[in-house]
Amino acid sequence: MHERCLPAAPNWYCSRCSDVSGAGLFGFGAKNIIYLIQVSASTCRVVGELVGHRDLVSSFCFCPHTEQSHICVSSSCDGTVRFWDTETKGLLKEITTHQNPVSAVHWSPVDKNLVVSGDEKGVIVCHWFNTGDSSSFFPEPRTVFCLSCSPHAWNHVAVGYKDGMIVLVDVSKKGEVLHRLRGHDDEIHSVSWSTEPGESALCSRAEESEEGCFLASGSRDQTVRIWSTARGKAVMTLKLPYLKKRGSAVDPGVKERLWLNVHWPRGRGAQLISSCFSGELLLWDLLRSGKPKWTLFGSSSDAQGHNRIIFNTSSFVTSGQSLLLSTSMDREVKCWDMSSLELCWTLPALGGFVYCLSFSPLGSGTLALGVGDNMIRVWNTQSSNHYDTRSFWQGIKSKVTGITASIFIPQISSSYHKKTIYTLAWGPPVPPLSFGSSKGKPAYSLYSCAGEGTILQHDPYQLNSEAFNIDKLIKNSNNIQHKLSPHTDLNWKPDGKVVAIGNEDGCIDVYEAPSLRLLCSIQQHHKIINTLRWHHGLSPELGCLLASGSSNAIVYVHDLKHVLECPGDSAVVITEPFRRLSGHTAKITGLSWSHHHDDRLVTVCYDGTAQVWDVLQEAPVCNYRGHHGNLLCVDWSPVDPDVVWTGGKDFTVHEWRVSRQEFDKPPKGMEENGGSQGKKKKTKAKKSSVTSSLKKKKPRSMLPLSTSMDHRPKDELLQDCVTLASVTHNGCIPGQGDHIHLGLFSDREALRRMFEAEEEGHLDAGHFESVVYLRLWSGDLQGALQLATERGELNDHLLSLAPMAGFSVWSGAVDAYVKQLCLQEQFLKAASHLLSLNKLHDAIDLLRSHKLYREAIVLVKARLPQDEPVLKELYQSWAAVLEKDGHFSAAAKCYLAAGSSFDAAKVVSRKNEASSLRAAAELARVSGETALSQSLSLRCAKELALSHDWSAAQDVLRTHDALLVHRLHFSLAELLSQFLSDAGVIPAAPGVCSGVWRSANGPIAFQERVERVWGEKFGVSRSSGGHCSVKTLLQELKSVENPQPTANVQLKQVLLSVSLHLTRAFLSFLSEEEVQTMEELWRAVSWVKDTGHFSVFSELCHLLFPDGTTLAALQNSSAPLSAAALSLQSFVHYLRLYERWWSFPVLNENGVTQNGTEQTDTEEHPDETAPDLGFDATILLCESTAAVQATQRAMNEIQDKLSVMVTKHRAQEQESEEQNGDTTHEQDTALTVACSFCPQSFPRPDVLECCLLLLHFGRSSPAVSDAVKRQSKDLLQQFGTTSRHQKVTQKFIIT
Repeated sequence: MHERCLPAAPNWYCSRCSDVSGAGLFGFGAKNIIYLIQVSASTCRVVGELVGHRDLVSSFCFCPHTEQSHICVSSSCDGTVRFWDTETKGLLKEITTHQNPVSAVHWSPVDKNLVVSGDEKGVIVCHWFNTGDSSSFFPEPRTVFCLSCSPHAWNHVAVGYKDGMIVLVDVSKKGEVLHRLRGHDDEIHSVSWSTEPGESALCSRAEESEEGCFLASGSRDQTVRIWSTARGKAVMTLKLPYLKKRGSAVDPGVKERLWLNVHWPRGRGAQLISSCFSGELLLWDLLRSGKPKWTLFGSSSDAQGHNRIIFNTSSFVTSGQSLLLSTSMDREVKCWDMSSLELCWTLPALGGFVYCLSFSPLGSGTLALGVGDNMIRVWNTQSSNHYDTRSFWQGIKSKVTGITASIFIPQISSSYHKKTIYTLAWGPPVPPLSFGSSKGKPAYSLYSCAGEGTILQHDPYQLNSEAFNIDKLIKNSNNIQHKLSPHTDLNWKPDGKVVAIGNEDGCIDVYEAPSLRLLCSIQQHHKIINTLRWHHGLSPELGCLLASGSSNAIVYVHDLKHVLECPGDSAVVITEPFRRLSGHTAKITGLSWSHHHDDRLVTVCYDGTAQVWDVLQEAPVCNYRGHHGNLLCVDWSPVDPDVVWTGGKDFTVHEWRVSRQEFDKPPKGMEENGGSQGKKKKTKAKKSSVTSSLKKKKPRSMLPLSTSMDHRPKDELLQDCVTLASVTHNGCIPGQGDHIHLGLFSDREALRRMFEAEEEGHLDAGHFESVVYLRLWSGDLQGALQLATERGELNDHLLSLAPMAGFSVWSGAVDAYVKQLCLQEQFLKAASHLLSLNKLHDAIDLLRSHKLYREAIVLVKARLPQDEPVLKELYQSWAAVLEKDGHFSAAAKCYLAAGSSFDAAKVVSRKNEASSLRAAAELARVSGETALSQSLSLRCAKELALSHDWSAAQDVLRTHDALLVHRLHFSLAELLSQFLSDAGVIPAAPGVCSGVWRSANGPIAFQERVERVWGEKFGVSRSSGGHCSVKTLLQELKSVENPQPTANVQLKQVLLSVSLHLTRAFLSFLSEEEVQTMEELWRAVSWVKDTGHFSVFSELCHLLFPDGTTLAALQNSSAPLSAAALSLQSFVHYLRLYERWWSFPVLNENGVTQNGTEQTDTEEHPDETAPDLGFDATILLCESTAAVQATQRAMNEIQDKLSVMVTKHRAQEQESEEQNGDTTHEQDTALTVACSFCPQSFPRPDVLECCLLLLHFGRSSPAVSDAVKRQSKDLLQQFGTTSRHQKVTQKFIIT
C-alpha cells in the first residue's frame, strides 16, 4: 500500500525484540506492532506490519528452520504469545497460558515445534507449535529478563534473571535445574549460545571439552562472561572497555546508561559480538592473547556507529556475505558487514507522534518532520539512498509540534506561550513591526499559535525582543470591546494579503493585512477549528478557496473571491460553503492542496485514513488506510503529482501513491483508532457511567423530612406559601404533621417541634450522628454527648465542646472517649486525652500495658522526677521485650539507663560475634565488672583467632593482665598457623598478623624461638615472678577445658586446641616439670592425629622434633622415659618409618613400584646402602603392646559377630528393615595411619602394622637389620592370629 515508510523505533530495554530470518526478512517490535523489513547488503524496505498485540511487544523471534522460516513468534506485556505468518501478515494462533507480562521468547534451533517463553514472575512455558500443547514450570522465583534455547540439545534452555542469576534448565524433566551460574551481580541483559558444539575451542584439556558447549552472557555489571555448560562455571570474564567516543563524557560507573547485548555469530566459535557503553559494537576474539581482545565496528568513521546504547543484534548470511543488524536507543537500525566491520546502511525510525511534516520551498524533495521524541528529521526524499535523513535534537527539550521552513540561523525566541504551540507560519509583518523593516532587510514575521488561544508575532531578526499579541491589533482595528474567542490555527494566503484565523468556537475570521481589518466571518463549523489551508493560487479562478477542517468530521471549502476582491465597509458573515466534503467519521487534523492539480485536496483524520478529494465535484478520489492509528499531518509531494506523505500517532511516516490505492472512500462506521460507531456508543456510555460514579457524593441532609416536603408538586408548594401566611387564622401548627417543614419559617417552638420530628426520623433510619448534631444545635449538649457515648461515636469535635456543659460532664466524656480510643487501638491519642485531666500515672499505665515503652519513658522523663521508681521499671520491662525480639543493642541501652551494667554487657554479648563481644567486654570493663569483662574479652579473642585476626585478638587481651596466659596461647597459635600455612599444609587464610614473631625470624629452633619471644614481648621466662610467674600461668591454663578430639572438629579449632597443649607444654618446660611437659606434648600431637589431619600431624612432629631423636633432651634427668615420652617417641618413629618408606623405591618381585604413589619427582633419596633406618625401630616392636592390641582385636571381632547376629535377628523380625552392616574394615593400604590404641592412657602405633611395614621394606632395602626382621616375624607369628594378618604374614614367614 505504501512506497516508503519511516517505521516506529524498536522498543527499548528488551533482550530479544528483533530477529532476522535466513531469507533476509528482519522484524522488530515497536510499541505493540511488529514491523517487517526486507534487508540486503545494500538496501532495506518496510514490507509490512503484524498488528494484534494490545501492549508492548517484549520479544520477537523467527523460526530458524528453513521449511518454517516464514513463521515467527512474539510475546508482549499483555501476557500473550502469538504465532504469525509473515507471508499473509496474519495471526496463526494466540497463547494465553501466562498470567503475567511475558518478557522473553525463543524458538528452539533444534526442534522446529518447540517455543519457550518466560514472564516477569519467573514462570517458564514450553509451547509445541504443531500440536498446540503447552507445559509450564517454575525453576526460580525471580524475574526473567532473557532466555535462549540451546542449538545443540533441544531440551536445554538458558534463563537469565533480573538479579544476576543464570539457570540452565532441562525442559524434558519438568524444568529440572542443571546448573546455577553465579558470577554476575546485576541483571542479565542477554544470553547467547555458541553455535559450535563442544568446548574444545577455549579449553586446553581434552577431558573438559568432550560434552556441553559455551554460553555467553551480558550483564549490567559491565562484564561479559563465557560459561562452560558442562562444568557449570565461568571460563572467561571480559570487562567492557571505556571508549571515549564522539566527545562524549559518559561515566562507565553509571550503570543506568548500559545495556549489554551479546551475540554469538553462526560459524564463529571463537568470536563474540557485544555492545558497549555509548553505542559501540565490539567483536571479541576469545583466542587472542594479550590486550585488547576486541575490535571496534565502524572504526573508520565516528559517524557510522550508534550514538546511544544498543539493545539487540542479529545476523544472517546472504549471497555469501555475513551481515549484522543492530537496534539502538538512538532510534536507528544499522546493517554491518561482518567481514570488514563497516556500515552498510542505516534505517532511521521514529520515537513519537509525527505532529507535522512539511516540504521545504528551497530544496526539491526535502521533507522536514516534527516528532514527539524531541527531534526534527530532515529527509532528502530524492536521494539515491532511500532513507537519507538527518536528525536535529540539540536544544530541543520537548516534542516538536509545529515546523516551517526558515533561512535564518537557529535561534530561540525569548517570548513563550503558556501552552503547546501547534502552528507556525511566515507572513508579512503587522503593526508594530510593519512600521519599518529591520535595517533594510526584507520584512518577514513569524507567527505562532498555541493551546492557550493566542497568536504571537515574532521578529526573526530580533528573537530576543518581546513578541506581539495580534489580539490587541484586531481589537483596535475592528473596535471590538468583548473578549475574542481563543484562536486555534492560522494560515496566510500565498500572496500575503489576507490571513485566515480559526477559533475555538468554530468560527473562521479572515483579516486584511497589515491592519488586520476583519473582512468576513465564516460561521459554518460548530466545533473547534483544527486546520486551515488556502489554495496555492496557481489557478486564478480557484485562488481564493479556503479549506477548513474541525472536530465535526466535515471539510468545508469556501470561495472568498468576492469578499477579497470587493471588500465592504463591514465584515461579511458567511454561513454556506462553496463545497462540502463529507465521508470522514472523526475530527479532521490536516489538509493539503495539490500543487499539480487545481482541485485536488487531501485530508487526514482521526479515523486513521487519508482521503483525496475532487473538490469541484465534491467526489472522493482515493482513500489510504495504511496507518494503524490517528493521522495528524499530511503534505502533497512537490515533485510527484501521484505521491502523498502522511504521519500520525502510530510513530510512522508513509509515502503512498494515489493511483495504487484499493479504496476510494473512507470506511463507513469508523471512529477514532478504527473503532465502530456502536463501539463508540458503548464507550461513551461506559465513560458516562464511570464519570457518574466518580462524581462527588452529595452529603446527607440534616433535615431530610422537611427537605423532602420541598420536592412535592408545584400546587402543593404554592399552597404552603398561603398556609404560612395564614398560620394565625386557620389554626395549623407549623413544625408537625403535614406542616413539619414550615417550622423552619415560624417561631422557635415550631423549630423545636420540627427538630423532634427530624430526630425520630434519624433514629428510625439509624443516623445517630445526625441526631447528635441536632441536639447540639438545639442546645442539648449533655444529651448529645450521652447519645454519642452510648453509640461509641464520640469525636474530637464533640469533646472540644464538652467543657461548655461543666467539668463533670467534660471529665466523664474524656473517660468515655479514652475507652473508645483504646477499643480502636489509638492508644497514644487516648493517653493524650488523659493528660488533659492531669491523669499522668493513668496515661503511663495505659502506654505500658500496650507495650508503648518508648512513649511511656518520654512521658515519665518529661513530667516526673528523675528518681521516679516507675522509670526503672519501664526500662527493665522494655529491655526484656527488646531482648526477646533480638534487638540486643537497644536492650543494652535500656539496661544501662536502668543502672544494670552487668545485664547490659551480657545482652550485648548474646550475638556471639567478635564486634559484639568486644563491645560487651569494653562495656563491662568501663562499668567495673572486671570478671565479666575478662570472660567476654577471652571469648572475643577466640572468635578473632578463629578468623586469623591475631592483632585484634592481642589488643583485646592486652587490656587485662589476668589474661596474659591466653595471650601466650594465641601467640603460639599464630606461630603454628603461620608455619603450617608456609608449609602448604593448610590454605593461607586472610588475616592480620600481630607482629609478635617478627623479631625471632631466622634459623632458630622452635623451642628457643618461643622462649625468646615470650621473654621479650610478654615478660615470661624461667625467672619471672608475680602475675608473669611461669607456675602461676601454668596453673591458670590448666583450668581451661579442652574438648575431646573427634573427626568432625574443624581445622581452625584443632589448631587452637593443639596450641593450648603446646602452651602448657612450654610453660611446664620452663617450670622444669618434665613429666607434665611430655604429657602435654603427647596431647598436642595426639589431638591432630585423632582428628584425622595426618599432614598437619606430620608437619607438627617435624616442627617439634626436627631430628626425631631429641626427646630425651627435654628431660633434664637421667631417669628413664615416661609413658607419655615413649608413646610420643614411638609415634615420631612411626612417622619417620613411613617417610623413609615413601622416599625409597620399594619393588616387588615383578619390579613394580609398591609405594602407593606414582614416582614423578627427582628428589634425592637416602643412600640405599645405609646401615640402618636412622632411628631405633625396636621401640615400635613392643611385645606387651602387641599383646594388648591382639586382645583388643579379638574383642572387636567378637563384637562384630554379635552385631551381625543382632542385625540378622532384627531383620527376621522386621522384614521391611534393611540389614545394617556395622563392622568397619581397615583399608589395605600402607598410607593409612591405622592405630589401634591400647586401653592405656598413652597408646602406641599398631605393632603388627609396623612389623609388616618393616618386613616389606626390608625385602628390598638393607636399612632394616636382620634382628629387627626376626623380631617382627616372631611378633607376627605370636599375635597375628586373625585370618587377615595370617594371610599377609604367610609370604614373609616362608621367605
